[in-house]
Amino acid sequence: MIAGMTLVTFGIRYLLLPLSGHIPFPDGLQRALRFVPPAVLTAIIVPAALMPDGSALQLSHTNPYLVGAVLTALIGWLSRHLLVTIVCGMAGFAAWQWILSRWA
Repeated sequence: MIAGMTLVTFGIRYLLLPLSGHIPFPDGLQRALRFVPPAVLTAIIVPAALMPDGSALQLSHTNPYLVGAVLTALIGWLSRHLLVTIVCGMAGFAAWQWILSRWA
């Protein structure tokens, strides 16, 4: 089953790849495609930050995933620098987890 899914996925992409340089996309589609990576990342990150155990919303300062996500978003918005955002966001998340483990 996995091999079949791999063949289908590879086949679809392989067939479209040679056409990608020869078929121009409309401007509206090109603009819309720029929003795909942020939309996919948001769809992955938001549920993980809001429901880290997978069952109930945890909208509290004791949720290190939520605090880390908010901190990372704020740092990214202010710095506009990817590496700074990643490093500071991870450090903030780790520090908040450490603080919670000491006080809990």
